[in-house]
Formats: sequence, structure tokens, C-alpha cells
Amino acid sequence: MNAPASDGIVVYQGVGEERLAALAAALAPALAHGGTLFLAGDLGAGKTTFARALLRALGVAERIKSPTYSLVESYRTATQDIHHLDLYRIADAGELEWLGLPDLTGGDGVFVVEWPERGAGALPPPDLCLRLAHAGEVRDLGVEAVSARGRDLLAAWQARAAAG
Repeated sequence: MNAPASDGIVVYQGVGEERLAALAAALAPALAHGGTLFLAGDLGAGKTTFARALLRALGVAERIKSPTYSLVESYRTATQDIHHLDLYRIADAGELEWLGLPDLTGGDGVFVVEWPERGAGALPPPDLCLRLAHAGEVRDLGVEAVSARGRDLLAAWQARAAAG
């Protein structure tokens, strides 16, 4: 079940792991021209599950590694660069300075950030902010479009999710 988008916000309630992966796959085509996604939520809420399903749907054929210790894992598909960050282990946003984030962002690339609040001030602005929350055996997924690109992404995502 999902609430319709109002003011660039949509909520999917009672999402199981299979549905979460399907929602990630539905978002992938909308990211053909890039985008920056922030994934927030408690430990075990499904951020990495969503990120892995999204990367696979974007065409990453190689093993998708967790960036928990490396902070960033980068992939190249036939059409775009994809960067997956997990900032759980950083204590200060200043630790990101050596990653060269400005060189990784922009253009048609996809930038997926788990635990974005830990990199506040050092990250590019997001297009979509996704918040996952435990809801018993399942989770709720809230999505907010926070840019013009984000509103386009959300509209395209919703159309594909409704069709699938």
C-alpha cells in the first residue's frame, strides 16, 4: 500500500524484502540520467538491501560489496558511473574530504548514500531522500523529492511501481 505523492512525498507501508527489491528495480530506469539518493534509517531497516537491489537493476553485474569499511564502492555500467557510500563508521563529515566527492558527483552518474546524516555538509545535495523504518516484520519506506530532478525521478518511479 502506498500513499499518493503530495508535495513530493510518497510513503510505502508494510514493505517486505521482496517488495523493497521490486521498488528499487522500479526506480532504476528513472535514474538513466543520474541522481543522488540519501538512504536513512536504523540499523537493519533495509538501506543496504535497497541499495544492492538498485545497483543490480542499474546493471551492475559484478559482486556488489558493502562500502561499510571502504566508505565508497564505485561501479561502471555500460552507460553510467555508480557510487555507493556507507557512512556508518565515520565520526565527522571532515573524514570525507579525502574521498574526492566532487569528482564523483554530477552528470549522469548515480550517487547512493547510506547514513547521509553523518556526512552533513560534505555531501552533494540529494534529489531523493528515502527513509526506511521498521514496522514489525516489514518496513515502511518514505520518499521525499527535494529537487526538480527528484520530483521527476519520483513521478517516473511511481508510474513504474504502480505498473509493476
